[in-house]
Amino acid sequence: MDELDIFTMTFVLFCSQKISGHIFNTLTIPTGHTNPMVFYYLCRRIRYMSKNKLSKFADMATYPHVFQTTDFETPDKPHEMKGRWKELFFHNDNPITLELGCGRGEYTVGLARMFPERNFIGIDIKGSRMWTGATEALNEGLKNVAFLRTRIEFITRFFDTDEVDEIWLTFCDPQMKKPTKRLSSTYFLERYRKFLRNNGLIHLKTDSNFLFTYTLYMMETNHLIPTFFTRDLYKDAPTMSLSDNQLKLLQIKTYYEEQWILRGIPIKYLSFALPHEGQLVEPDIEIELDTYRSYSRDKRSALTKAK
Repeated sequence: MDELDIFTMTFVLFCSQKISGHIFNTLTIPTGHTNPMVFYYLCRRIRYMSKNKLSKFADMATYPHVFQTTDFETPDKPHEMKGRWKELFFHNDNPITLELGCGRGEYTVGLARMFPERNFIGIDIKGSRMWTGATEALNEGLKNVAFLRTRIEFITRFFDTDEVDEIWLTFCDPQMKKPTKRLSSTYFLERYRKFLRNNGLIHLKTDSNFLFTYTLYMMETNHLIPTFFTRDLYKDAPTMSLSDNQLKLLQIKTYYEEQWILRGIPIKYLSFALPHEGQLVEPDIEIELDTYRSYSRDKRSALTKAK
């Protein structure tokens, strides 16, 4: 049994027995743990992680620029901020850019620092990750940043027609087995159309060759023309004619992006305008799957291609 399996088993046991201080020392060491000290260390580590998450959630609940919802039972119910972000929060008429699947919020905060004349909203369901960017924005006094904790499937609850100017998809899960969960799929593009201005820009920055190739086929199928395109951003950038704003964007690197760069994986980037008119169709073509996962783990299945 390897370390990952032992940690997973410990975590499951931790959750199933709801470990607290007064029962901690009564735990039975499961088969597979050859070292009792390792088992107890992992239990204490998991309990610390749980407390740390709760502490972050408590912080987020007090942040004036963080909006959270736990109402997932009524996905069509409009949120009070829908159509009123500029009026009720930003108090200006500057254009709004969304970062979907913002993770730790590095891009949201980085963009806000560079472009104070624009408003930025980072969106993710993982509040403990979002806490990092939300805390930085609060400590720096950035007034053009907000964070929204919700499922992206429900995003139309929060934004009204033409309320958003641009969308960034930064290192999101490629969802190689589930086309409807890919943030650049036509399933999501139809949702974006409901609040993104006509011909508003969508940016995709990714390590995943699968997601990048899929998005290119999706664009080709629907006659969407790229406004920018590269399969190796940092290799190609010195030879490309870039605007000042584009050069600024290259300065922002997320935690996960740094991981991919260290592993020698090229960073892909493209952007395209999304019109309101025209039927969107999914591409019908098989694409080579990525052969790697985060933290050097093996790929999930023996499949080599997917649509």
